[in-house]
Amino acid sequence: MSPSVPVLRRRQLLRLGAAGLGLMALPTGLAGCRPQPSEELLHVSGALPAAWLRLLPRPWRARPLPEPQAISARLAATSAAQPPPALVALGDGWATALPPQRWRPLQLEPLLAGLADWARPAARLFADGTAPAVAFPWSFSPWVLALRSRPALAARGEEGWDLLLDPSLRGRLVLPSSPRLCMELMGRDYERIAALRRQPLAYDDRHALNLLLGGEAEAAVVPLRPLIPLLRRDPRLAVVLPAAGAPLSWQLLLRPQGGQAAPPQDWMELALQPPLLPALLQNGWVPPLPRSVLEPLAARFPDPIAALLLPPQGVLERCWSLPPLSVPEQLALQTVWDAAAPPA
Repeated sequence: MSPSVPVLRRRQLLRLGAAGLGLMALPTGLAGCRPQPSEELLHVSGALPAAWLRLLPRPWRARPLPEPQAISARLAATSAAQPPPALVALGDGWATALPPQRWRPLQLEPLLAGLADWARPAARLFADGTAPAVAFPWSFSPWVLALRSRPALAARGEEGWDLLLDPSLRGRLVLPSSPRLCMELMGRDYERIAALRRQPLAYDDRHALNLLLGGEAEAAVVPLRPLIPLLRRDPRLAVVLPAAGAPLSWQLLLRPQGGQAAPPQDWMELALQPPLLPALLQNGWVPPLPRSVLEPLAARFPDPIAALLLPPQGVLERCWSLPPLSVPEQLALQTVWDAAAPPA
C-alpha cells in the first residue's frame, strides 16, 4: 500500500480529534424520538463515555451523529425552524475550526474552578486571557507512539519521536492525517519532516488502530485514550510517550449561540468525581484535574499504565496544545510540507 498524501487545508491543520476511536456511546431515547433542540446534546458516536451518557438527566437527550462534520453542518444549518442544540461535544480541532462567535460563554465558573490551571486555555479555545470560557475541557489525551510486537524498539523509548524515523518502520507506520501534527512531532525541522514523509504506510487517524492490530502496520501515532483499555488485554502492544512531551488533544462540551437551556452542571460535574471518575480512567478518559486528585486514582493501575494516565509532572509540563493558526502560518506550513514531499 502506498502512503496517501494529505493536503494542508485549514480543517486538516486544526483537526486533532480521534473520531471513531474508543467506546461506542449508547444511543438514548426510543427509535423515532427526537430530542428538542433546547435540551439536546449533540455528540459524535463514541466520543463520550457511555457510562456518563447514561446518567444524563431528563429532559436532556443525547443525539449521536456519525462524524464531527455532521455537527458542524448542523450548527451551520441553524434557523428559526431549526434552533441550535443546547450543548455539543467536539474535539478542540473541530471546535476551533468554527468561527469563535459560534460559541456562547459557558458561565459555569464553579465547574471550571475544579480543573487544573493549565486547562484554562482550552476552556477559552486558546483565545487570550481576557476571553470568556466557552468550553468545558472535560478530558485530555496526549498523542503517543503505539507499537505492536516491537519490544526492542519500545525499549529505545528515550529516543522519543525520533523513533518514527527508524528504518525498520518504513512502510509499517501509520501517521496522523493532519500535516500540522506530523510537523509538530518533528519540531518543525525541515530535514526531519522530509525524513518522516518517507516513512508512512498511511496517514489515517480513523483506521490507525485497525491497521496496527490487524498486522498491516507495526507502529502508529494515535491519541493515548483508546489504548488504555487495549494495553490491559493485549500484551503485544507497547506505548511510548516521549519525555520531551507530546501534542495534546482535548474533548470539549460547548454551548452554541442561540441555545436556550442552561447546561446540566450537576451532570457535567459527575465526570470529575467518584464513582464515575475511576470508571472513566479505566477507559482512558482523563479529566484535567489537579495532580493531587488524580494521583490516588492512577495509583490503582499497574505502574506502566499509571504513568501514561498521569505522566510525570515534567513530561506533562512539556506537552502542548495546538491553537488555531493564522492564514500566514497556514501558508508557511503548507510550503514546508509540500517541499518535504518525497519524489514522485
